[in-house]
Amino acid sequence: MASTTTHIDIDATPDQVWQLIRGFNSLPDWLPYIPASTLSEGGSVRHLANPAGEAIIERLEKYDHAGRSYSYSILQAPFPATDYLSTLQVEGIDGGERSRVTWSGQFSPVGVSEDEITALFHGIYTDGLAALQQSLTK
Repeated sequence: MASTTTHIDIDATPDQVWQLIRGFNSLPDWLPYIPASTLSEGGSVRHLANPAGEAIIERLEKYDHAGRSYSYSILQAPFPATDYLSTLQVEGIDGGERSRVTWSGQFSPVGVSEDEITALFHGIYTDGLAALQQSLTK
């Protein structure tokens, strides 16, 4: 199983960051790669569309409002991976005046090397966190 993690420090309080990303249906609010999201199964499954129109279906596995984190798995996606589990977490730094957002994941490659799938998800996480930072500093 492969894994990757990355983080970004943002000039916003943890509450401000969490307010934007806490909703399992909120990706289109801050992630340009995901223009649409709809929920099903009582809000525990999100159906995403990427710019190419490919479906990505994810399940909320764990939600911790007090700890400002959630974890989700991928049920269907155009990625060469299985057994995907990812976590987004917001923590306070600098006395709570700023935030560190960490995005991590583990997954098993299918038809590609561990290095290739790790690079793919690391790029998605890094670009996503940069987009989040940009959304919060507008």
